[in-house]
Amino acid sequence: MKEEERIFQGKLFAPSHPDLKLIKRNAHNLSRYYSDMYENQEEERNSILQKLLGRIGENCYMQGPIFFHYGTHTEIGDHFFANYNLTVQDDAKIKIGNNTLFGPNVTIATPIHPFIASERKQMINQKGEVKHLCYAKPVTIGNNVWLAANVTVCGGVTIGDNCVIGAGSVVTRDIPANSFAAGVPCKVIRPITEADSMRFKPEILADCRIDE
Repeated sequence: MKEEERIFQGKLFAPSHPDLKLIKRNAHNLSRYYSDMYENQEEERNSILQKLLGRIGENCYMQGPIFFHYGTHTEIGDHFFANYNLTVQDDAKIKIGNNTLFGPNVTIATPIHPFIASERKQMINQKGEVKHLCYAKPVTIGNNVWLAANVTVCGGVTIGDNCVIGAGSVVTRDIPANSFAAGVPCKVIRPITEADSMRFKPEILADCRIDE
């Protein structure tokens, strides 16, 4: 079994394995190239994202700087926007739906290290070799989700469609669809309902209107 397959199966793997280091170095380099480009270099930026990610939908934009650990382990739907300083540690697979927005400094981290210090330092791998080992859990983020500034999403989490995650939250457990959730750890505050519509905030809506 390839080391990359061990990640996808939720088994312990060696981050320093040569095959994994090649994937990561490519992702790190492409992330750097993207981040160093000017915003008006749209064609060049889009080309890099096509090479960097497992899938990238239409009309997606990342402000930059960005950092993807593997890149190819991440799939992103259509009409995605990420503000400054997006960090995606995609050891395990990450899937992001359509029409999803990320505020600045959003982090998604899928790897998990052993709690016992000696095990975190070294273990014995499947070949009987002494190695630093960890494991990872996938993350799924649905459609029409907004992650506000400084949100961290941990491995193993699913965030349902139409959710809003408040600024500074650390998401350690699943969040059901149509929820406003916030806090450390992140918890559901209440459901999102029609009462949240901007039509009930005329002082903010001003001379704009709802697209019916």
